[in-house]
Amino acid sequence: MTNVSFKPVVALVGRANVGKSTLFNRLTRSRAALVADFSGLTRDRHYGEGRMGGRPYLAVDTGGFEPVAKSGIVREMARQTEQAIAESDVVIFLVDARAGVNAHDHEIARLLRRSGQRVVLAVNKAEGMQFDAAISEFHELGLGKPFAISASHGDGVADLIEHALSLLDDEPEQQAGDGDELAENASLTAAEDAGADAPEGGEPAQHRIKLAIVGRPNVGKSTLINSLLGEERVIAFDMPGTTRDAIEIEFERGDRLYTLIDTAGLRRRGKVFEAIEKFSVIKTLQAIEACNVVVLMLDAQSEISDQDAHIAGFVLETGRALVVAINKWDGLDGEQRERIQREFDRKLRFLSFAKMHTISALRGQGVNALLKSVNAAHAAAFAKLSTPKLTRVLLAAVEQQPPPRKGIFRPKMRYAHQGGQNPPLIVIHGNALDAISDSYRRYLETRFRVEFKLDGTPLRIEFKSSHNPYIQGA
Repeated sequence: MTNVSFKPVVALVGRANVGKSTLFNRLTRSRAALVADFSGLTRDRHYGEGRMGGRPYLAVDTGGFEPVAKSGIVREMARQTEQAIAESDVVIFLVDARAGVNAHDHEIARLLRRSGQRVVLAVNKAEGMQFDAAISEFHELGLGKPFAISASHGDGVADLIEHALSLLDDEPEQQAGDGDELAENASLTAAEDAGADAPEGGEPAQHRIKLAIVGRPNVGKSTLINSLLGEERVIAFDMPGTTRDAIEIEFERGDRLYTLIDTAGLRRRGKVFEAIEKFSVIKTLQAIEACNVVVLMLDAQSEISDQDAHIAGFVLETGRALVVAINKWDGLDGEQRERIQREFDRKLRFLSFAKMHTISALRGQGVNALLKSVNAAHAAAFAKLSTPKLTRVLLAAVEQQPPPRKGIFRPKMRYAHQGGQNPPLIVIHGNALDAISDSYRRYLETRFRVEFKLDGTPLRIEFKSSHNPYIQGA
């Protein structure tokens, strides 16, 4: 066994609809990849952690591979698959037992032979078939012994991955310290381990920040991801709906660890035609709920729409910290910039707590400042607020502006404490607090924000009135 500390990378490759995402989900024991009876569902590279016995590895799901594609989204998908092959330690080439060998399979087999990578041929969808009959015609691909499996039922999958990892056991030990690719893998593992050990709600420098990039289709979400990473990690293509899955990518900037989540563009409900898009919307909403910070991207070259406001409202409802990025700013003149600013103030004024940045994701302009605001929003979302200081701020606010009376009673606030994080929750105790108006609640929220520097995160305030024993029937 090679005594290296990095995790081997296993890439899943094959033409469309052969079951790569189903196998990916089984290997990673997750439902991270979208699976449906449609071709072309997966487009970007999708990473996940798997384990065989005591041996961990990274699995990479890829889109349907057409090596001969010359242009368009299919070519971009092919580039993503070629990159996955180049960075892998072993490739699992999936074919379809029920469809048999076709010309695409031969094209992929030729490319894999030229790549020089270790390749294991997996004949999927072999459930209910005699294994010898299922694999017989696939010998002609010239990639060694085929393994008959069923990704959906799990048949033969353990033997397949065990064999794939065993091909790495003959590597010379000196490779553990040689080569840029090995160094990158070791760095990735170290970053993952650091993130895994970081305590929830700990210091921001130690906590891995889960950052979701959301917005309407074609606003530049994938371009921003690539700009942050410094490479074409996800497909950025001038066509709405290019991203369909929520893709998680880990990276490090300075002493900060991040998990970037590239999401599908959210359309108006009436425009979600395809079942694929419905799945994508669900994955995007789940990504928002699972992340720490959201970057809401707007397109400076189009009007701020009701859909932008709907997306912002959902982020606010889930309580996630938020930073707003208005993209494609470099293409506007002064009058257009003023118009966008007025629209933002009018349609998204309920996001006044969020820092707004004007950027060009394509040129990388404003991206560093955007990331600083993400860090600040994350720190605010996980801030620890001491009870004595909260109570002092509360009593000072009440002294300066007491809550209005309701009938003969005036609400009386006694003390406050923190009830939760992400978003921060402040619980205020007192008497007759059900009479507090929304305007006074906003007043208190502003005071707490200023005193505790809670920019970039929603803030929840909960009132708890003491029980009055003199009220009959209480």
